[in-house]
Amino acid sequence: MRIKELMTPDPVVVPPDMKVEPLVRLLADRHLSGVFVVDAAGAPLGVVTEADLVRRLAPQDEEGLGWLARLAVDADRAARRYARAHGRCARDVMSPTIVSVHEDAPPAEAAQLMCDRRIRRVAVLRDGRVVGVVSRADLLKAVAAQPDRLGTESDDARIRRTIVAEMRRQPWADTELTAVTVSGGVVSFEGYCRSNEVRRALRVLAERVDGVRSVEDRLTVGVPPSSSLYPGI
Repeated sequence: MRIKELMTPDPVVVPPDMKVEPLVRLLADRHLSGVFVVDAAGAPLGVVTEADLVRRLAPQDEEGLGWLARLAVDADRAARRYARAHGRCARDVMSPTIVSVHEDAPPAEAAQLMCDRRIRRVAVLRDGRVVGVVSRADLLKAVAAQPDRLGTESDDARIRRTIVAEMRRQPWADTELTAVTVSGGVVSFEGYCRSNEVRRALRVLAERVDGVRSVEDRLTVGVPPSSSLYPGI
């Protein structure tokens, strides 16, 4: 699956010289939380969000500071903040940093950007032009279409072998303490585990395996006195 299959195509974009007043009305009328600012060729220049516009209600100006306080002010940063708080056009109030992915990128790339940048959407580009937007809600479609399942046949013996093999790959799972049985697609864990977090992780591990109908947890949290309860499972 690629981003172009998930994105919303032809997003609302605005030119850099669009005035703030119609820009505000556009966001309100279209129920948008932000729009991309593009040049005449459709290349992205920045993004204007609700937060950028709401900031105008409470500008953080350095006006009125004493001469000593002014010495500590970062002049460039203060100037940028002033322009964004009082600018009359999209180019002045926009954030010049635009996060984007190519339309043929995998969903994981957009998901990583959203997590790293703590944002809700990214622009989708084709030949350097904005052709879509993908949001967190759009990425949920990829999660639903590609469930995190371990492929195996559904008979009990294969289910058990898959679970045990996966347990052996995980540093938190103690195969010598935990026994696994499978009957009619029902997985049972018996014995001991080191914590409730490990108990939960074992359930999740089993639920990933194709053919598993349910999971029965008969585990005791803690480490038994003996060194091994279930050797070689």
